[in-house]
Amino acid sequence: MLINEIFYSLQGEGRLAGVPSVFIRLAGCPLHCRWCDTPYAQNVSAGTKFTKEWILEQVNRYPAHHLVITGGEPMTQPILPELLKVVRRPGTHITVETAGIMFVRNLSCDLMSISPKLSNSTPANPTQAAAHERLRLNVQALKDLLRHYTYQLKFVVDSQGDLDEIVRFVEELPDVKLGLVFLMPQATRREEYIEKSQWLADYCLHTGFSFGPRLQVMLWEGQRGR
Repeated sequence: MLINEIFYSLQGEGRLAGVPSVFIRLAGCPLHCRWCDTPYAQNVSAGTKFTKEWILEQVNRYPAHHLVITGGEPMTQPILPELLKVVRRPGTHITVETAGIMFVRNLSCDLMSISPKLSNSTPANPTQAAAHERLRLNVQALKDLLRHYTYQLKFVVDSQGDLDEIVRFVEELPDVKLGLVFLMPQATRREEYIEKSQWLADYCLHTGFSFGPRLQVMLWEGQRGR
């Protein structure tokens, strides 16, 4: 199985923010988000082949009952269904993090954490931008994911101009509960994170969306492995 890294940290985002978790990062993503915080996992070549036994050994080193499968983009990796079966243990909660660009049926996970990419994610490079725009939004895949899995939706908010786009986006999806929609400040430094959090928190109070923390930024300013 091709793995980029396995590490132990606090879940930084969404409804399980703050929960100690083991993260298994897969390699490879077809998107080229402008603010991607894991560019080192973007190519499939960034993965190393490990045995099932080695992966389980790494997971079992830590006192956590929550596993997070992340990337890259896990849903595009053929090993995902088998990996989930390998790491599934009694009492373990498994989250799969995805941009929602592909639907895979019958995955053994407890939470589908979906982070659709807004127009603010488009890279400056024209070639990458064209591919990114073609792939970043798959409404049918999103609808299927919401229908078949327990979910949360997370949106990275770079500026107040993104908010109307989020509202339009959510309106396209069937029966989304606003409390399951998390709006998260886009930032790489703690000071920027706090500044954006002020007006974004106020917006959430007025609309019913949930404010989404990003503990990896607030606590560690995006250090790898945290």
